[in-house]
Amino acid sequence: MKLLVVYCHPCSESFGASIRDTALRALDKAGHEVRLIDLYAQGFNPVMSAEERRGYHEPGSNEAPVAEHLAQLRWCEGLIFIHPTWWYGPPAMLKGWLERVWVPHATFTMPENGKAIGPVLTQIRLLGVISTLGSPWWWWTLFMKAPGRNILLRGLKSLCAPRCRTMWLALHRLDETTEKQRCYFLAKVEKRLASLKN
Repeated sequence: MKLLVVYCHPCSESFGASIRDTALRALDKAGHEVRLIDLYAQGFNPVMSAEERRGYHEPGSNEAPVAEHLAQLRWCEGLIFIHPTWWYGPPAMLKGWLERVWVPHATFTMPENGKAIGPVLTQIRLLGVISTLGSPWWWWTLFMKAPGRNILLRGLKSLCAPRCRTMWLALHRLDETTEKQRCYFLAKVEKRLASLKN
């Protein structure tokens, strides 16, 4: 499978970097064709300019500022996000990537005659998220209703293949975890990604 990994963390020494490296190694070993977008390393600008916003709905021209990223999305059959969860959602860098890159006509159709937006990237048949969180599972899921997970695995899913599969792997209470618990999570990530089918 052609898999695009979108990684988002500002610190090269973070546990997130260990997750990224584990994920890339497991996917490569499983025989997938993998590409990486490292948003911080590539210096992606998450801020939508006034000019971009004014041309947001213009087919074709709205793709120009993010053409390279759109090419990656059109290439892939699966999309895996690796990021920390901050304030119950993805980092601002990743949220900005969603806002700037997932533009109308290129990634979804605009609503017409009372219909909702429609999918364009129907070759994407897998959406996955691997995230770390400071909050406990019950607070994130039951009280906050998992907003970050819903953005990526519900919101984006509607723009992909009709039977797009989803995957969520999360390490909660990151700040309290031991080295053993982190190693266990990395092993879990490796095992889950190694089992991905083409």
